[in-house]
Amino acid sequence: MKITDIRFGMLRVPLKTPFKTALRTVETVEDIVVTIHTDTGHVGYGEAPATAVITGDTHGSIVSAINKFIAPRLIGEEIANLNRITRLIQGALERNTSAKAAVEIAVYDLWAQLYDAPLYKMLGGGEPVITTDITISVDHIDKMVADSLSAVDRGFESLKIKVGKDIGVDIERVRAIYAAVEGRALLRLDANQGWTAKQAVYAMQALEDAGVRLELLEQPVKAQDIDGLKYVTDRVHTPVMADESVFGPLQVIDLIKARAADIINIKLMKTGGISNAIRIADIAALYGVECMIGCMLETSISVAAAVHVAVAKSGVITKVDLDGPSLCAFDPVDGGVTFNESEISITDAPGLGIREIRGLEPLAAAAA
Repeated sequence: MKITDIRFGMLRVPLKTPFKTALRTVETVEDIVVTIHTDTGHVGYGEAPATAVITGDTHGSIVSAINKFIAPRLIGEEIANLNRITRLIQGALERNTSAKAAVEIAVYDLWAQLYDAPLYKMLGGGEPVITTDITISVDHIDKMVADSLSAVDRGFESLKIKVGKDIGVDIERVRAIYAAVEGRALLRLDANQGWTAKQAVYAMQALEDAGVRLELLEQPVKAQDIDGLKYVTDRVHTPVMADESVFGPLQVIDLIKARAADIINIKLMKTGGISNAIRIADIAALYGVECMIGCMLETSISVAAAVHVAVAKSGVITKVDLDGPSLCAFDPVDGGVTFNESEISITDAPGLGIREIRGLEPLAAAAA
């Protein structure tokens, strides 16, 4: 099975409600879809969102990076030579992690198809059913409480609460939601880099003193502020999770050695794809550090790949934040992974199991 062509498409899917964080507001998922074609007729699917404020990737940069730097290296390569192909992808250019991730996902899809097995089995196997949390966007307190209650009624047992806008209001938001769902759902707090280290300690100590029990606090400070992250970790009882502070394996090692966080959030769009995500999970396992697997605003194409990784590495990936498809108004993908509110399950279809993507708009590489 040889790679013969790499093509692009644009996939647009409206969200059920606007997605609001301390960094941005989004109403529609608009992602680049990558299809890798082979001489056997098999097709591999990958996907990448434009997340300029986090990874620096835009639609144009994703297409350009793949078209000009990655694709020329891969045409003619044998899919069976997976390690060689991932090295070619990762070495094609610096950063551009979302572009690399989209291609790697499609390559891993084809690799598992080559051996007629679902990807998670090729990665080591596991129980093909996992449970995700759901994101509660930052908003007025009454709206966030109503959204939280609705999510619990739909079966979600973990809620990821977005904060980071206003420290005083943030504390009231969390207290109100906790009071509304106490005993029915766990709360994960995501400040999206919206606080300073001292603000984070103040907020967490105020919540802890008020009896609010949180499962974790995610990325309270700016991504580059590792000292600030450690400052928070050392001073609060709630476990602290690093997200934007950690992209690749070397950063994970440095962060763990500095004891700057208790949990690592793995996202394929940050790691540059599946190969580094697996490395990070294995490193964390060696150090006895838990991981969460998360996603950007992605559809069930790339999130499916994250699900396969989560299942195969469930010994260390103990928390799942793969609610992207649940936030979408509809699922444009037929086949593969089934997203049913909080429950995500994998079929035995080869690779990612994707049969069709509805509404995919062909995109010429020249558009970059």
